[in-house]
Amino acid sequence: MAVDKTPVLKRCRSLDLDPTFLGYDKKSKRTLTRRSRKMSEYGMQLREKQKAKFIYGVLEKPFRNYYEKADRMKGMTGENLMVMLESRLDNVVFRMGFARTRREARQVVDHKHILVNGKCINIPSYQIKAGDVIEVKEANRTMQRFKDIAEVTAGRLTPEWVDVDKENFKGTVSTLPKRDQIDVPVDEMQIVELYSKQFV
Repeated sequence: MAVDKTPVLKRCRSLDLDPTFLGYDKKSKRTLTRRSRKMSEYGMQLREKQKAKFIYGVLEKPFRNYYEKADRMKGMTGENLMVMLESRLDNVVFRMGFARTRREARQVVDHKHILVNGKCINIPSYQIKAGDVIEVKEANRTMQRFKDIAEVTAGRLTPEWVDVDKENFKGTVSTLPKRDQIDVPVDEMQIVELYSKQFV
């Protein structure tokens, strides 16, 4: 699998993205020096797609699959796409405060620390449904890693579509998020425009 080795803050600068959306509290002191050349329509559409892929940690092929599935669903393709990305297990683990970043959330899921409705799920892309109960395995809650995570994420706000018991590392997805509940700075309509040209 292709891994992006570019430092996170550098990538954030190139995408004009605030690192806090990724769970990183530190900010780069450097500024991006761009030539004042106006970005083309295609360039803007491509940047929005790269932003969404970077935020959620999804590679091109799976991202395209999300788009195709979102396009077949009822409703707005862009909204469907964002809800599907937001409903990934690794993202929900991050949103509940059981990981400091989405990247760490993927590791936590990969290493079989997470139960969904009492079953161990180690697939970061697993799609969560309304009513699902997500928790850290009881035996793992006392690990130093989770103590450190709890300390860092204690002050973070959790989205209104999840109910979380942070003390016991347990949360319920009360409903799937609506687009206006997803605080990700991505213009999904640009992504739809980009892909709709490719699928003509």
